[in-house]
Amino acid sequence: MVKREIVVKEKNGLHARPAGVLVKECGKFKSNMEIEYKGKKINAKSIMGVMALGVKENETITIIGNGEDEESAVEAVVSLVESNFGL
Repeated sequence: MVKREIVVKEKNGLHARPAGVLVKECGKFKSNMEIEYKGKKINAKSIMGVMALGVKENETITIIGNGEDEESAVEAVVSLVESNFGL
């Protein structure tokens, strides 16, 4: 299992567009992907789960990967968040 904390810099937090980009990125990997935020842990491959977290700008989330490509999966998601979801 690989975990990385990252601060969401998107001014509107994890609203529909960045949540969709994040879910799409997670879907590229075989590993189970989760996001932990304020004590809640959700499946990062679920758009409804990601949006239900209600992550706001400048808040910290933990990306968790568990599986055969966990390291590359977590790194890809962290890079995506750092790039402000390519938006």
